[in-house]
Amino acid sequence: MGFSAIRGKKSLRWAAWAALLLWLTALAGCGVRAQSRTFFAMDTVMTVRLYGGDAGLPAALEQEVQRLEGMLSVTREDSEIAAVNRSGEGKLSPEAARLVEGALALCDATGGALDITVYPVLRAWGFTTGDYGVPQPQTLAELLEHVGYSRVSLAADGTVTLPEGFMLDLGAVAKGYTADRLTELLREQGVETALLDLGGNIQAIGGNPEGGGWRVAVQKPDSEGYLGVLTLEDKAAVTSGGYQRNFVQDGTVYHHIIDPSTGMPARSGLASVTIVADSGLLADGLSTALYVMGAQKALEFWQTRSDFEAVLYGDDGTLWVTEGLAGCFEAGQTESLVVVERQP
Repeated sequence: MGFSAIRGKKSLRWAAWAALLLWLTALAGCGVRAQSRTFFAMDTVMTVRLYGGDAGLPAALEQEVQRLEGMLSVTREDSEIAAVNRSGEGKLSPEAARLVEGALALCDATGGALDITVYPVLRAWGFTTGDYGVPQPQTLAELLEHVGYSRVSLAADGTVTLPEGFMLDLGAVAKGYTADRLTELLREQGVETALLDLGGNIQAIGGNPEGGGWRVAVQKPDSEGYLGVLTLEDKAAVTSGGYQRNFVQDGTVYHHIIDPSTGMPARSGLASVTIVADSGLLADGLSTALYVMGAQKALEFWQTRSDFEAVLYGDDGTLWVTEGLAGCFEAGQTESLVVVERQP
């Protein structure tokens, strides 16, 4: 999916350079030789850096990303997802079916704050075509009739059936799943130390070769600064925010994170959400869902789960950090910092 020519690419470039600078800082003086590869896939710049494995492994990781993109992309006509969207029905490969099943479960767990059927609305805003514009209210109302994850049918044999006018879009979980898959491949090859940056989706495998964890910055929305720095080991970290992809029309900024209940860009009072979890897929999907929820509902949701931690940054400058990150998050300058503790 395309980035806004006005704002999105600046954020992407800054994130890529910030990640590179962090790696260089973390690896200064390190005696272990790294292999790295930077490439373009899933409409973003990706970098893999690993320690161990044969010389062809970075290229093999790129090939795996390209394979997954070819299977999951909503905009590539030859993908499994595009084929289902065209016909309204189709039998998915076991891998694609497992991902759809997992994504639907996450949609259900978040009460629809994440919805993998919102693609018709997203396309109307131009975020997949580059033809940006605010849809007419009547258009949005009609398109919302074709949004609702609970109406997707997935059979045990992988056959997925969509109501008329519905379309799947796995963009909110595809990079997270890809990070999990690359981690699995690296483990199979005996690689225990690596850092993957899949367009801002960070996957830390093992720790820094110098010792300790990988230090990864959390960008301050719409500025070339940091909210803070996470120290990660064997964790995924994914950030979602309206500053990443957006366009301006008549002086108003419209971003790509759509609230499935309204068809409009989410206005939840949050500027960004960072999720830290063992699973890249979980972190990816929840970063979008919690952004849509807003701080209060997001933190209430966190209280019910034990499989992720979060950094929430509000439009008013408030920074919420869940207690599981208290020992591995160094906050930068902010107006207010709140450490959220679990209720007994």
